[in-house]
Amino acid sequence: MAHYDLEEQEQLDTLKTWWKMHGNLVTTVVTVFCLGVIAWQGWNWYQRGQSTQASAIYAVLEQAVAARDAQKIKAAAGELAEKFGSTSYASLGALLAAKQSFEAGDLKTAKAQLVWAADNGKDEVKDIARLRLAAVALDEKAYDEALKQLEVGHSAIFDARFLELKGDILVAQGKKVEARAAYKAAQEKAMGKPGAGRELLQQKLDSLGEAA
Repeated sequence: MAHYDLEEQEQLDTLKTWWKMHGNLVTTVVTVFCLGVIAWQGWNWYQRGQSTQASAIYAVLEQAVAARDAQKIKAAAGELAEKFGSTSYASLGALLAAKQSFEAGDLKTAKAQLVWAADNGKDEVKDIARLRLAAVALDEKAYDEALKQLEVGHSAIFDARFLELKGDILVAQGKKVEARAAYKAAQEKAMGKPGAGRELLQQKLDSLGEAA
């Protein structure tokens, strides 16, 4: 029995020695890990809270759009951008508000909202904002600005739409040869995809007549 007591004491002494050498480091690592876990949980809680609040404001925005209340639309979209800019609701809200502003003839506000969505949105939202900015510029006959919007990198799923709009701009500039090339490239990108887009592209190509 004494033999086992001696072994236990030796193990205990070894552990004490090891702890004196490495105890502070272990304590620090454990503390940092715990703080990291707490911070991560806190961040998730904060993000959930932000998303919940943003969702409520987005609902107000949708109601304002349905009522065509321009002041409430601007206020709700502005609050989303200012306070909840990191959420998807903010960029979606900017797109929704821009559409309403455009339909109301307020191009200045529409462009500002689209620029915000293009600069702060993610993935598809950013691409859609670029397309709409280019379309607005086309309506204003600001052709160089419209083409500039389309030169920005975008998701491959929007290739056909970017090329088609480029063709529209080139047609407006009277550049039929370049427009035909853009429409044909758009057709190739749209190949195999459902929808009436390819038929519309063919109609646009037909309207250009024979290639020069």
